[in-house]
Amino acid sequence: MRSRPFVFSLIIGVSVFGLVICGVASGHGNSASSDAAGAEAHPVLVELFTSEGCSSCPPADALLEKLDERQPVPGAMLIVLSEHVDYWDHDGWKDPNSSALLTERQSSYEHALGASTPYTPQIIVDGTNEMHISDAQQVESTLRKAATTDKIAVRVEKLSVDAGDPSVLRAHVETDAAPDHGADVFAAVALDRVESQVLHGENGGHHLTHVAVVQQLTKIGKISKGKAFSQDVQLKLKPGTDPKNVRLVVFVQQPGPGKLFGAGMRKVGS
Repeated sequence: MRSRPFVFSLIIGVSVFGLVICGVASGHGNSASSDAAGAEAHPVLVELFTSEGCSSCPPADALLEKLDERQPVPGAMLIVLSEHVDYWDHDGWKDPNSSALLTERQSSYEHALGASTPYTPQIIVDGTNEMHISDAQQVESTLRKAATTDKIAVRVEKLSVDAGDPSVLRAHVETDAAPDHGADVFAAVALDRVESQVLHGENGGHHLTHVAVVQQLTKIGKISKGKAFSQDVQLKLKPGTDPKNVRLVVFVQQPGPGKLFGAGMRKVGS
């Protein structure tokens, strides 16, 4: 479970981030916090498995931030998650946001995708497609293809922090009916932005930034074939969490993990 070598060449600096810049120039780029994609946009779930202990990860972290902020794909709402694994924690720096649960999730993907071993950075799009950021054309084609895939609606409503207990996050979650298969419904509590001064390890001496950093991932229910989902949700925030720096991502996924059926996101106060 180590870093897979990446060629972060001018192709990545110009072409991949050029996709972002072109999106802005043509009027498609937007901030995720302003409901950029609108009600008719197709949600695309972009999961990055990363670690502050991995020297290959910062460029992928930066790409995720650009995708989140600028929303460069026409007709898509890119819903990103930064999932910090823990198998780098023994190499000189313990990632403060790492989680054994997220390592387990990545391992489940490796089994489902037929891969030999987990690695970082790894990006999974809509539960079934790896996105290789060393290949600018593959990045663009993967995101554009995901944006045209039909999804069910996932609505995250009434998101708020409990007035009597600021450690409790409440929301109401609804989805349209699941299509051909049953599905799991997950809720991810994530921090909008995290900054970290890494003191040791491969990134020692570097100041790193991350977006949509998963703090908690919970299966909140299941959907039977042809059935919709509606439920009030209550989740605990970690001590010291600033509610203004929190987003809730809810997604419906075929067990495995497998194909994504739908996703939605809301920030506290939005």
